[in-house]
Amino acid sequence: MKKFKNLYPQLISFGNLYLAALKAERGKRGHPDVAAFDFDLEANLLRLQEQLATHTYRHSRYYSFRIYDPKSRLISAAPFRDRVAHHALVRVIEPLFERSFITDSYANRVGKGTHRALDRCQAFARRYRYVLQCDLRQFFPSVDHAVLRDILARKIADPDVLWLMDRILESGVGVLDDEYDMVYFPQDDPLSPGPTPGSLGSGQGLFAANRPRGLPIGNLTSQFWANCYLNPFDHFVKRQLRCQAYLRYVDDFLLFADAKRQLWDWKRAIQGYLARLRLTLHQRESTVYPVTNGIPFLGFRVYPSHRRLRRRNGVSFARRLRGWCVELARGELTQEQLNQRVQGWVAHAAHGNTYRLRFSLFSSIVIPRSGSR
Repeated sequence: MKKFKNLYPQLISFGNLYLAALKAERGKRGHPDVAAFDFDLEANLLRLQEQLATHTYRHSRYYSFRIYDPKSRLISAAPFRDRVAHHALVRVIEPLFERSFITDSYANRVGKGTHRALDRCQAFARRYRYVLQCDLRQFFPSVDHAVLRDILARKIADPDVLWLMDRILESGVGVLDDEYDMVYFPQDDPLSPGPTPGSLGSGQGLFAANRPRGLPIGNLTSQFWANCYLNPFDHFVKRQLRCQAYLRYVDDFLLFADAKRQLWDWKRAIQGYLARLRLTLHQRESTVYPVTNGIPFLGFRVYPSHRRLRRRNGVSFARRLRGWCVELARGELTQEQLNQRVQGWVAHAAHGNTYRLRFSLFSSIVIPRSGSR
């Protein structure tokens, strides 16, 4: 495997930091921390460049909040200065890893996304009789830093880039501790260090319970590193299991075959490999069934012949739309802003057989004129 060196001068160049700042502020220029950084952009970028060049950069603390749509998740937002550093890093190293990703990994990649993943899922459902649907348990809280760093270091040989990645990884230690339920793996002794040195993610000198873990949900680096972390697993499924019909979106993945026994055998093999990454499956949600039952995937239920929007998605949007209508009537939201939000959901829902649902929903909700109250 080719290793890349001498990346850091490009990473900390003013041009790269400037483009990173533009990308980080996209759609968020009205936020106070973004506006404050942008007010004296050149000076702030030069200061960040100096800190990165002299290794005096230290990541600031996260602001965390919880969302409940569709399930409870702790979202962590880094200060804007740190988000610029994240973007600067990803701009340089993402193309190096992108070449090694499999075609059927769809999350957080240019030209991929949920709709292409849904299309691929349905194409497989039309060709195969059964599906093994798998969901990783507590994925982002479970990501082991020693394992991840080993994976990254296989391709990145620049010590300065590795130093910056270490600083960002360290910033996430403890953020998701309350979201993680401790799991011990067959290679662990709870009272002794982790796997032997030189193995995948050895974490030499680390006790199993004390291994640094967790990627803050909300970081650009976390989204990118999720694909890096699971890339060896993707190749295991494709090359060693020889599964011809496999796709993954973040921590949800599907394997298709014409024989149930084959899929159950693959599940056992998958559990063994995931233990090397210190990951586990949701046992109840990871099961084999006929594709004609419909595959719940990315907010839809996918059948070989059609797709249905999952009920909770429609209910959730109806609730949000009623709230937006109240804001519109109070003058807290403009008609243009409401239209953008509605059109975004409609464009997503239109990827399923949802015409009647959309007609019924918009017929039942009266949208007031702006500032009518």
